[in-house]
Amino acid sequence: MESDKNVLKVRIYGAEYLIRGQADVNYMQSVAEYVNDKMLEIDQTIRTDSSLKVAILATLNITDELFRERAESEAIRNELENKIRELNLLIDRQLSTDV
Repeated sequence: MESDKNVLKVRIYGAEYLIRGQADVNYMQSVAEYVNDKMLEIDQTIRTDSSLKVAILATLNITDELFRERAESEAIRNELENKIRELNLLIDRQLSTDV
């Protein structure tokens, strides 16, 4: 098994974490910053002392964003597949009338 090649220390919601991964360090930093920003946004919205509650709500928000993006991506993919089918039918019809 290939070992993780990148190690990065990040700060999320006031705590430091050591992250190891094969992804680019800049990418890992961006992900950590996104999570931190989301947690700070939640913290300002609900004003709680529970970091666990903030983490769970941030996770729910990020997961909602992911699910919405997946649904949008799937809708676009389906639309493209339908357009490709329509174009193939038009091409087939044109080719059959040309013969």
